[in-house]
Amino acid sequence: MTTHLPPQAGLDRLPPLENGDRLSRAEFERRYRAAPQIRKAELIEGAVYVASSLRFTPHAEPHSRLVTWLGTYAAFTPGTLAGIEPTVHLDFDNEPQPDIVLILNQAVGGQAKLTADGYLEGTPELVIEIAASSAAIDMSSKKQAYRRNGVLEYIVWQAFENRLDWFQLLGGEYQPMMPDREGILRSQVFPGLWLAVNPLLSSQMVQVLAVLQAGLQSPEHAAFVQQLSKNLSQ
Repeated sequence: MTTHLPPQAGLDRLPPLENGDRLSRAEFERRYRAAPQIRKAELIEGAVYVASSLRFTPHAEPHSRLVTWLGTYAAFTPGTLAGIEPTVHLDFDNEPQPDIVLILNQAVGGQAKLTADGYLEGTPELVIEIAASSAAIDMSSKKQAYRRNGVLEYIVWQAFENRLDWFQLLGGEYQPMMPDREGILRSQVFPGLWLAVNPLLSSQMVQVLAVLQAGLQSPEHAAFVQQLSKNLSQ
């Protein structure tokens, strides 16, 4: 006689999703779906990382500063989308949940696309991570995965050192971008996305947004918006 188990019984027998597990992306997703109590888990270079609860500092509050900065840019730049902690189907060994991403719409040449069930598949143009320190996976395995998959710009805020690095992908390698004499970093992928680094690190958001507004009013941003709008209308 054949015994038919209810659908839930199969899920109950799954091994738990734990830090350090070495899994395929399909198995990672299967165990993750069966563990609704886990708020955030990532597969990086085939290894599972389950996030612990986040403190207001040094993660949640810096996160809000970057979201304010990047969200303002996206609001004034058609054809771009900013997202917080999206699951990204990057490749067969990597399914990260970056703290923030900025992507181009596929209609204007974006590298990533939305799947039918609402996830990102492919490579975001810009990824931002808030790392506990320079020793975190954001500066090692995750950085390697983003580089190999062609993430064009990568920002890491190392909370313990209160340091921000902005990397640009050149010749297949990440090169650090240097601020100008005014202490401003300028995106090479998203014209007009300007960042006043020291004011950001010291929570002077009025100055951060003033510098961003200058970028949004620059000729290069105007030309970028014109091109994006043209592509969107085609």
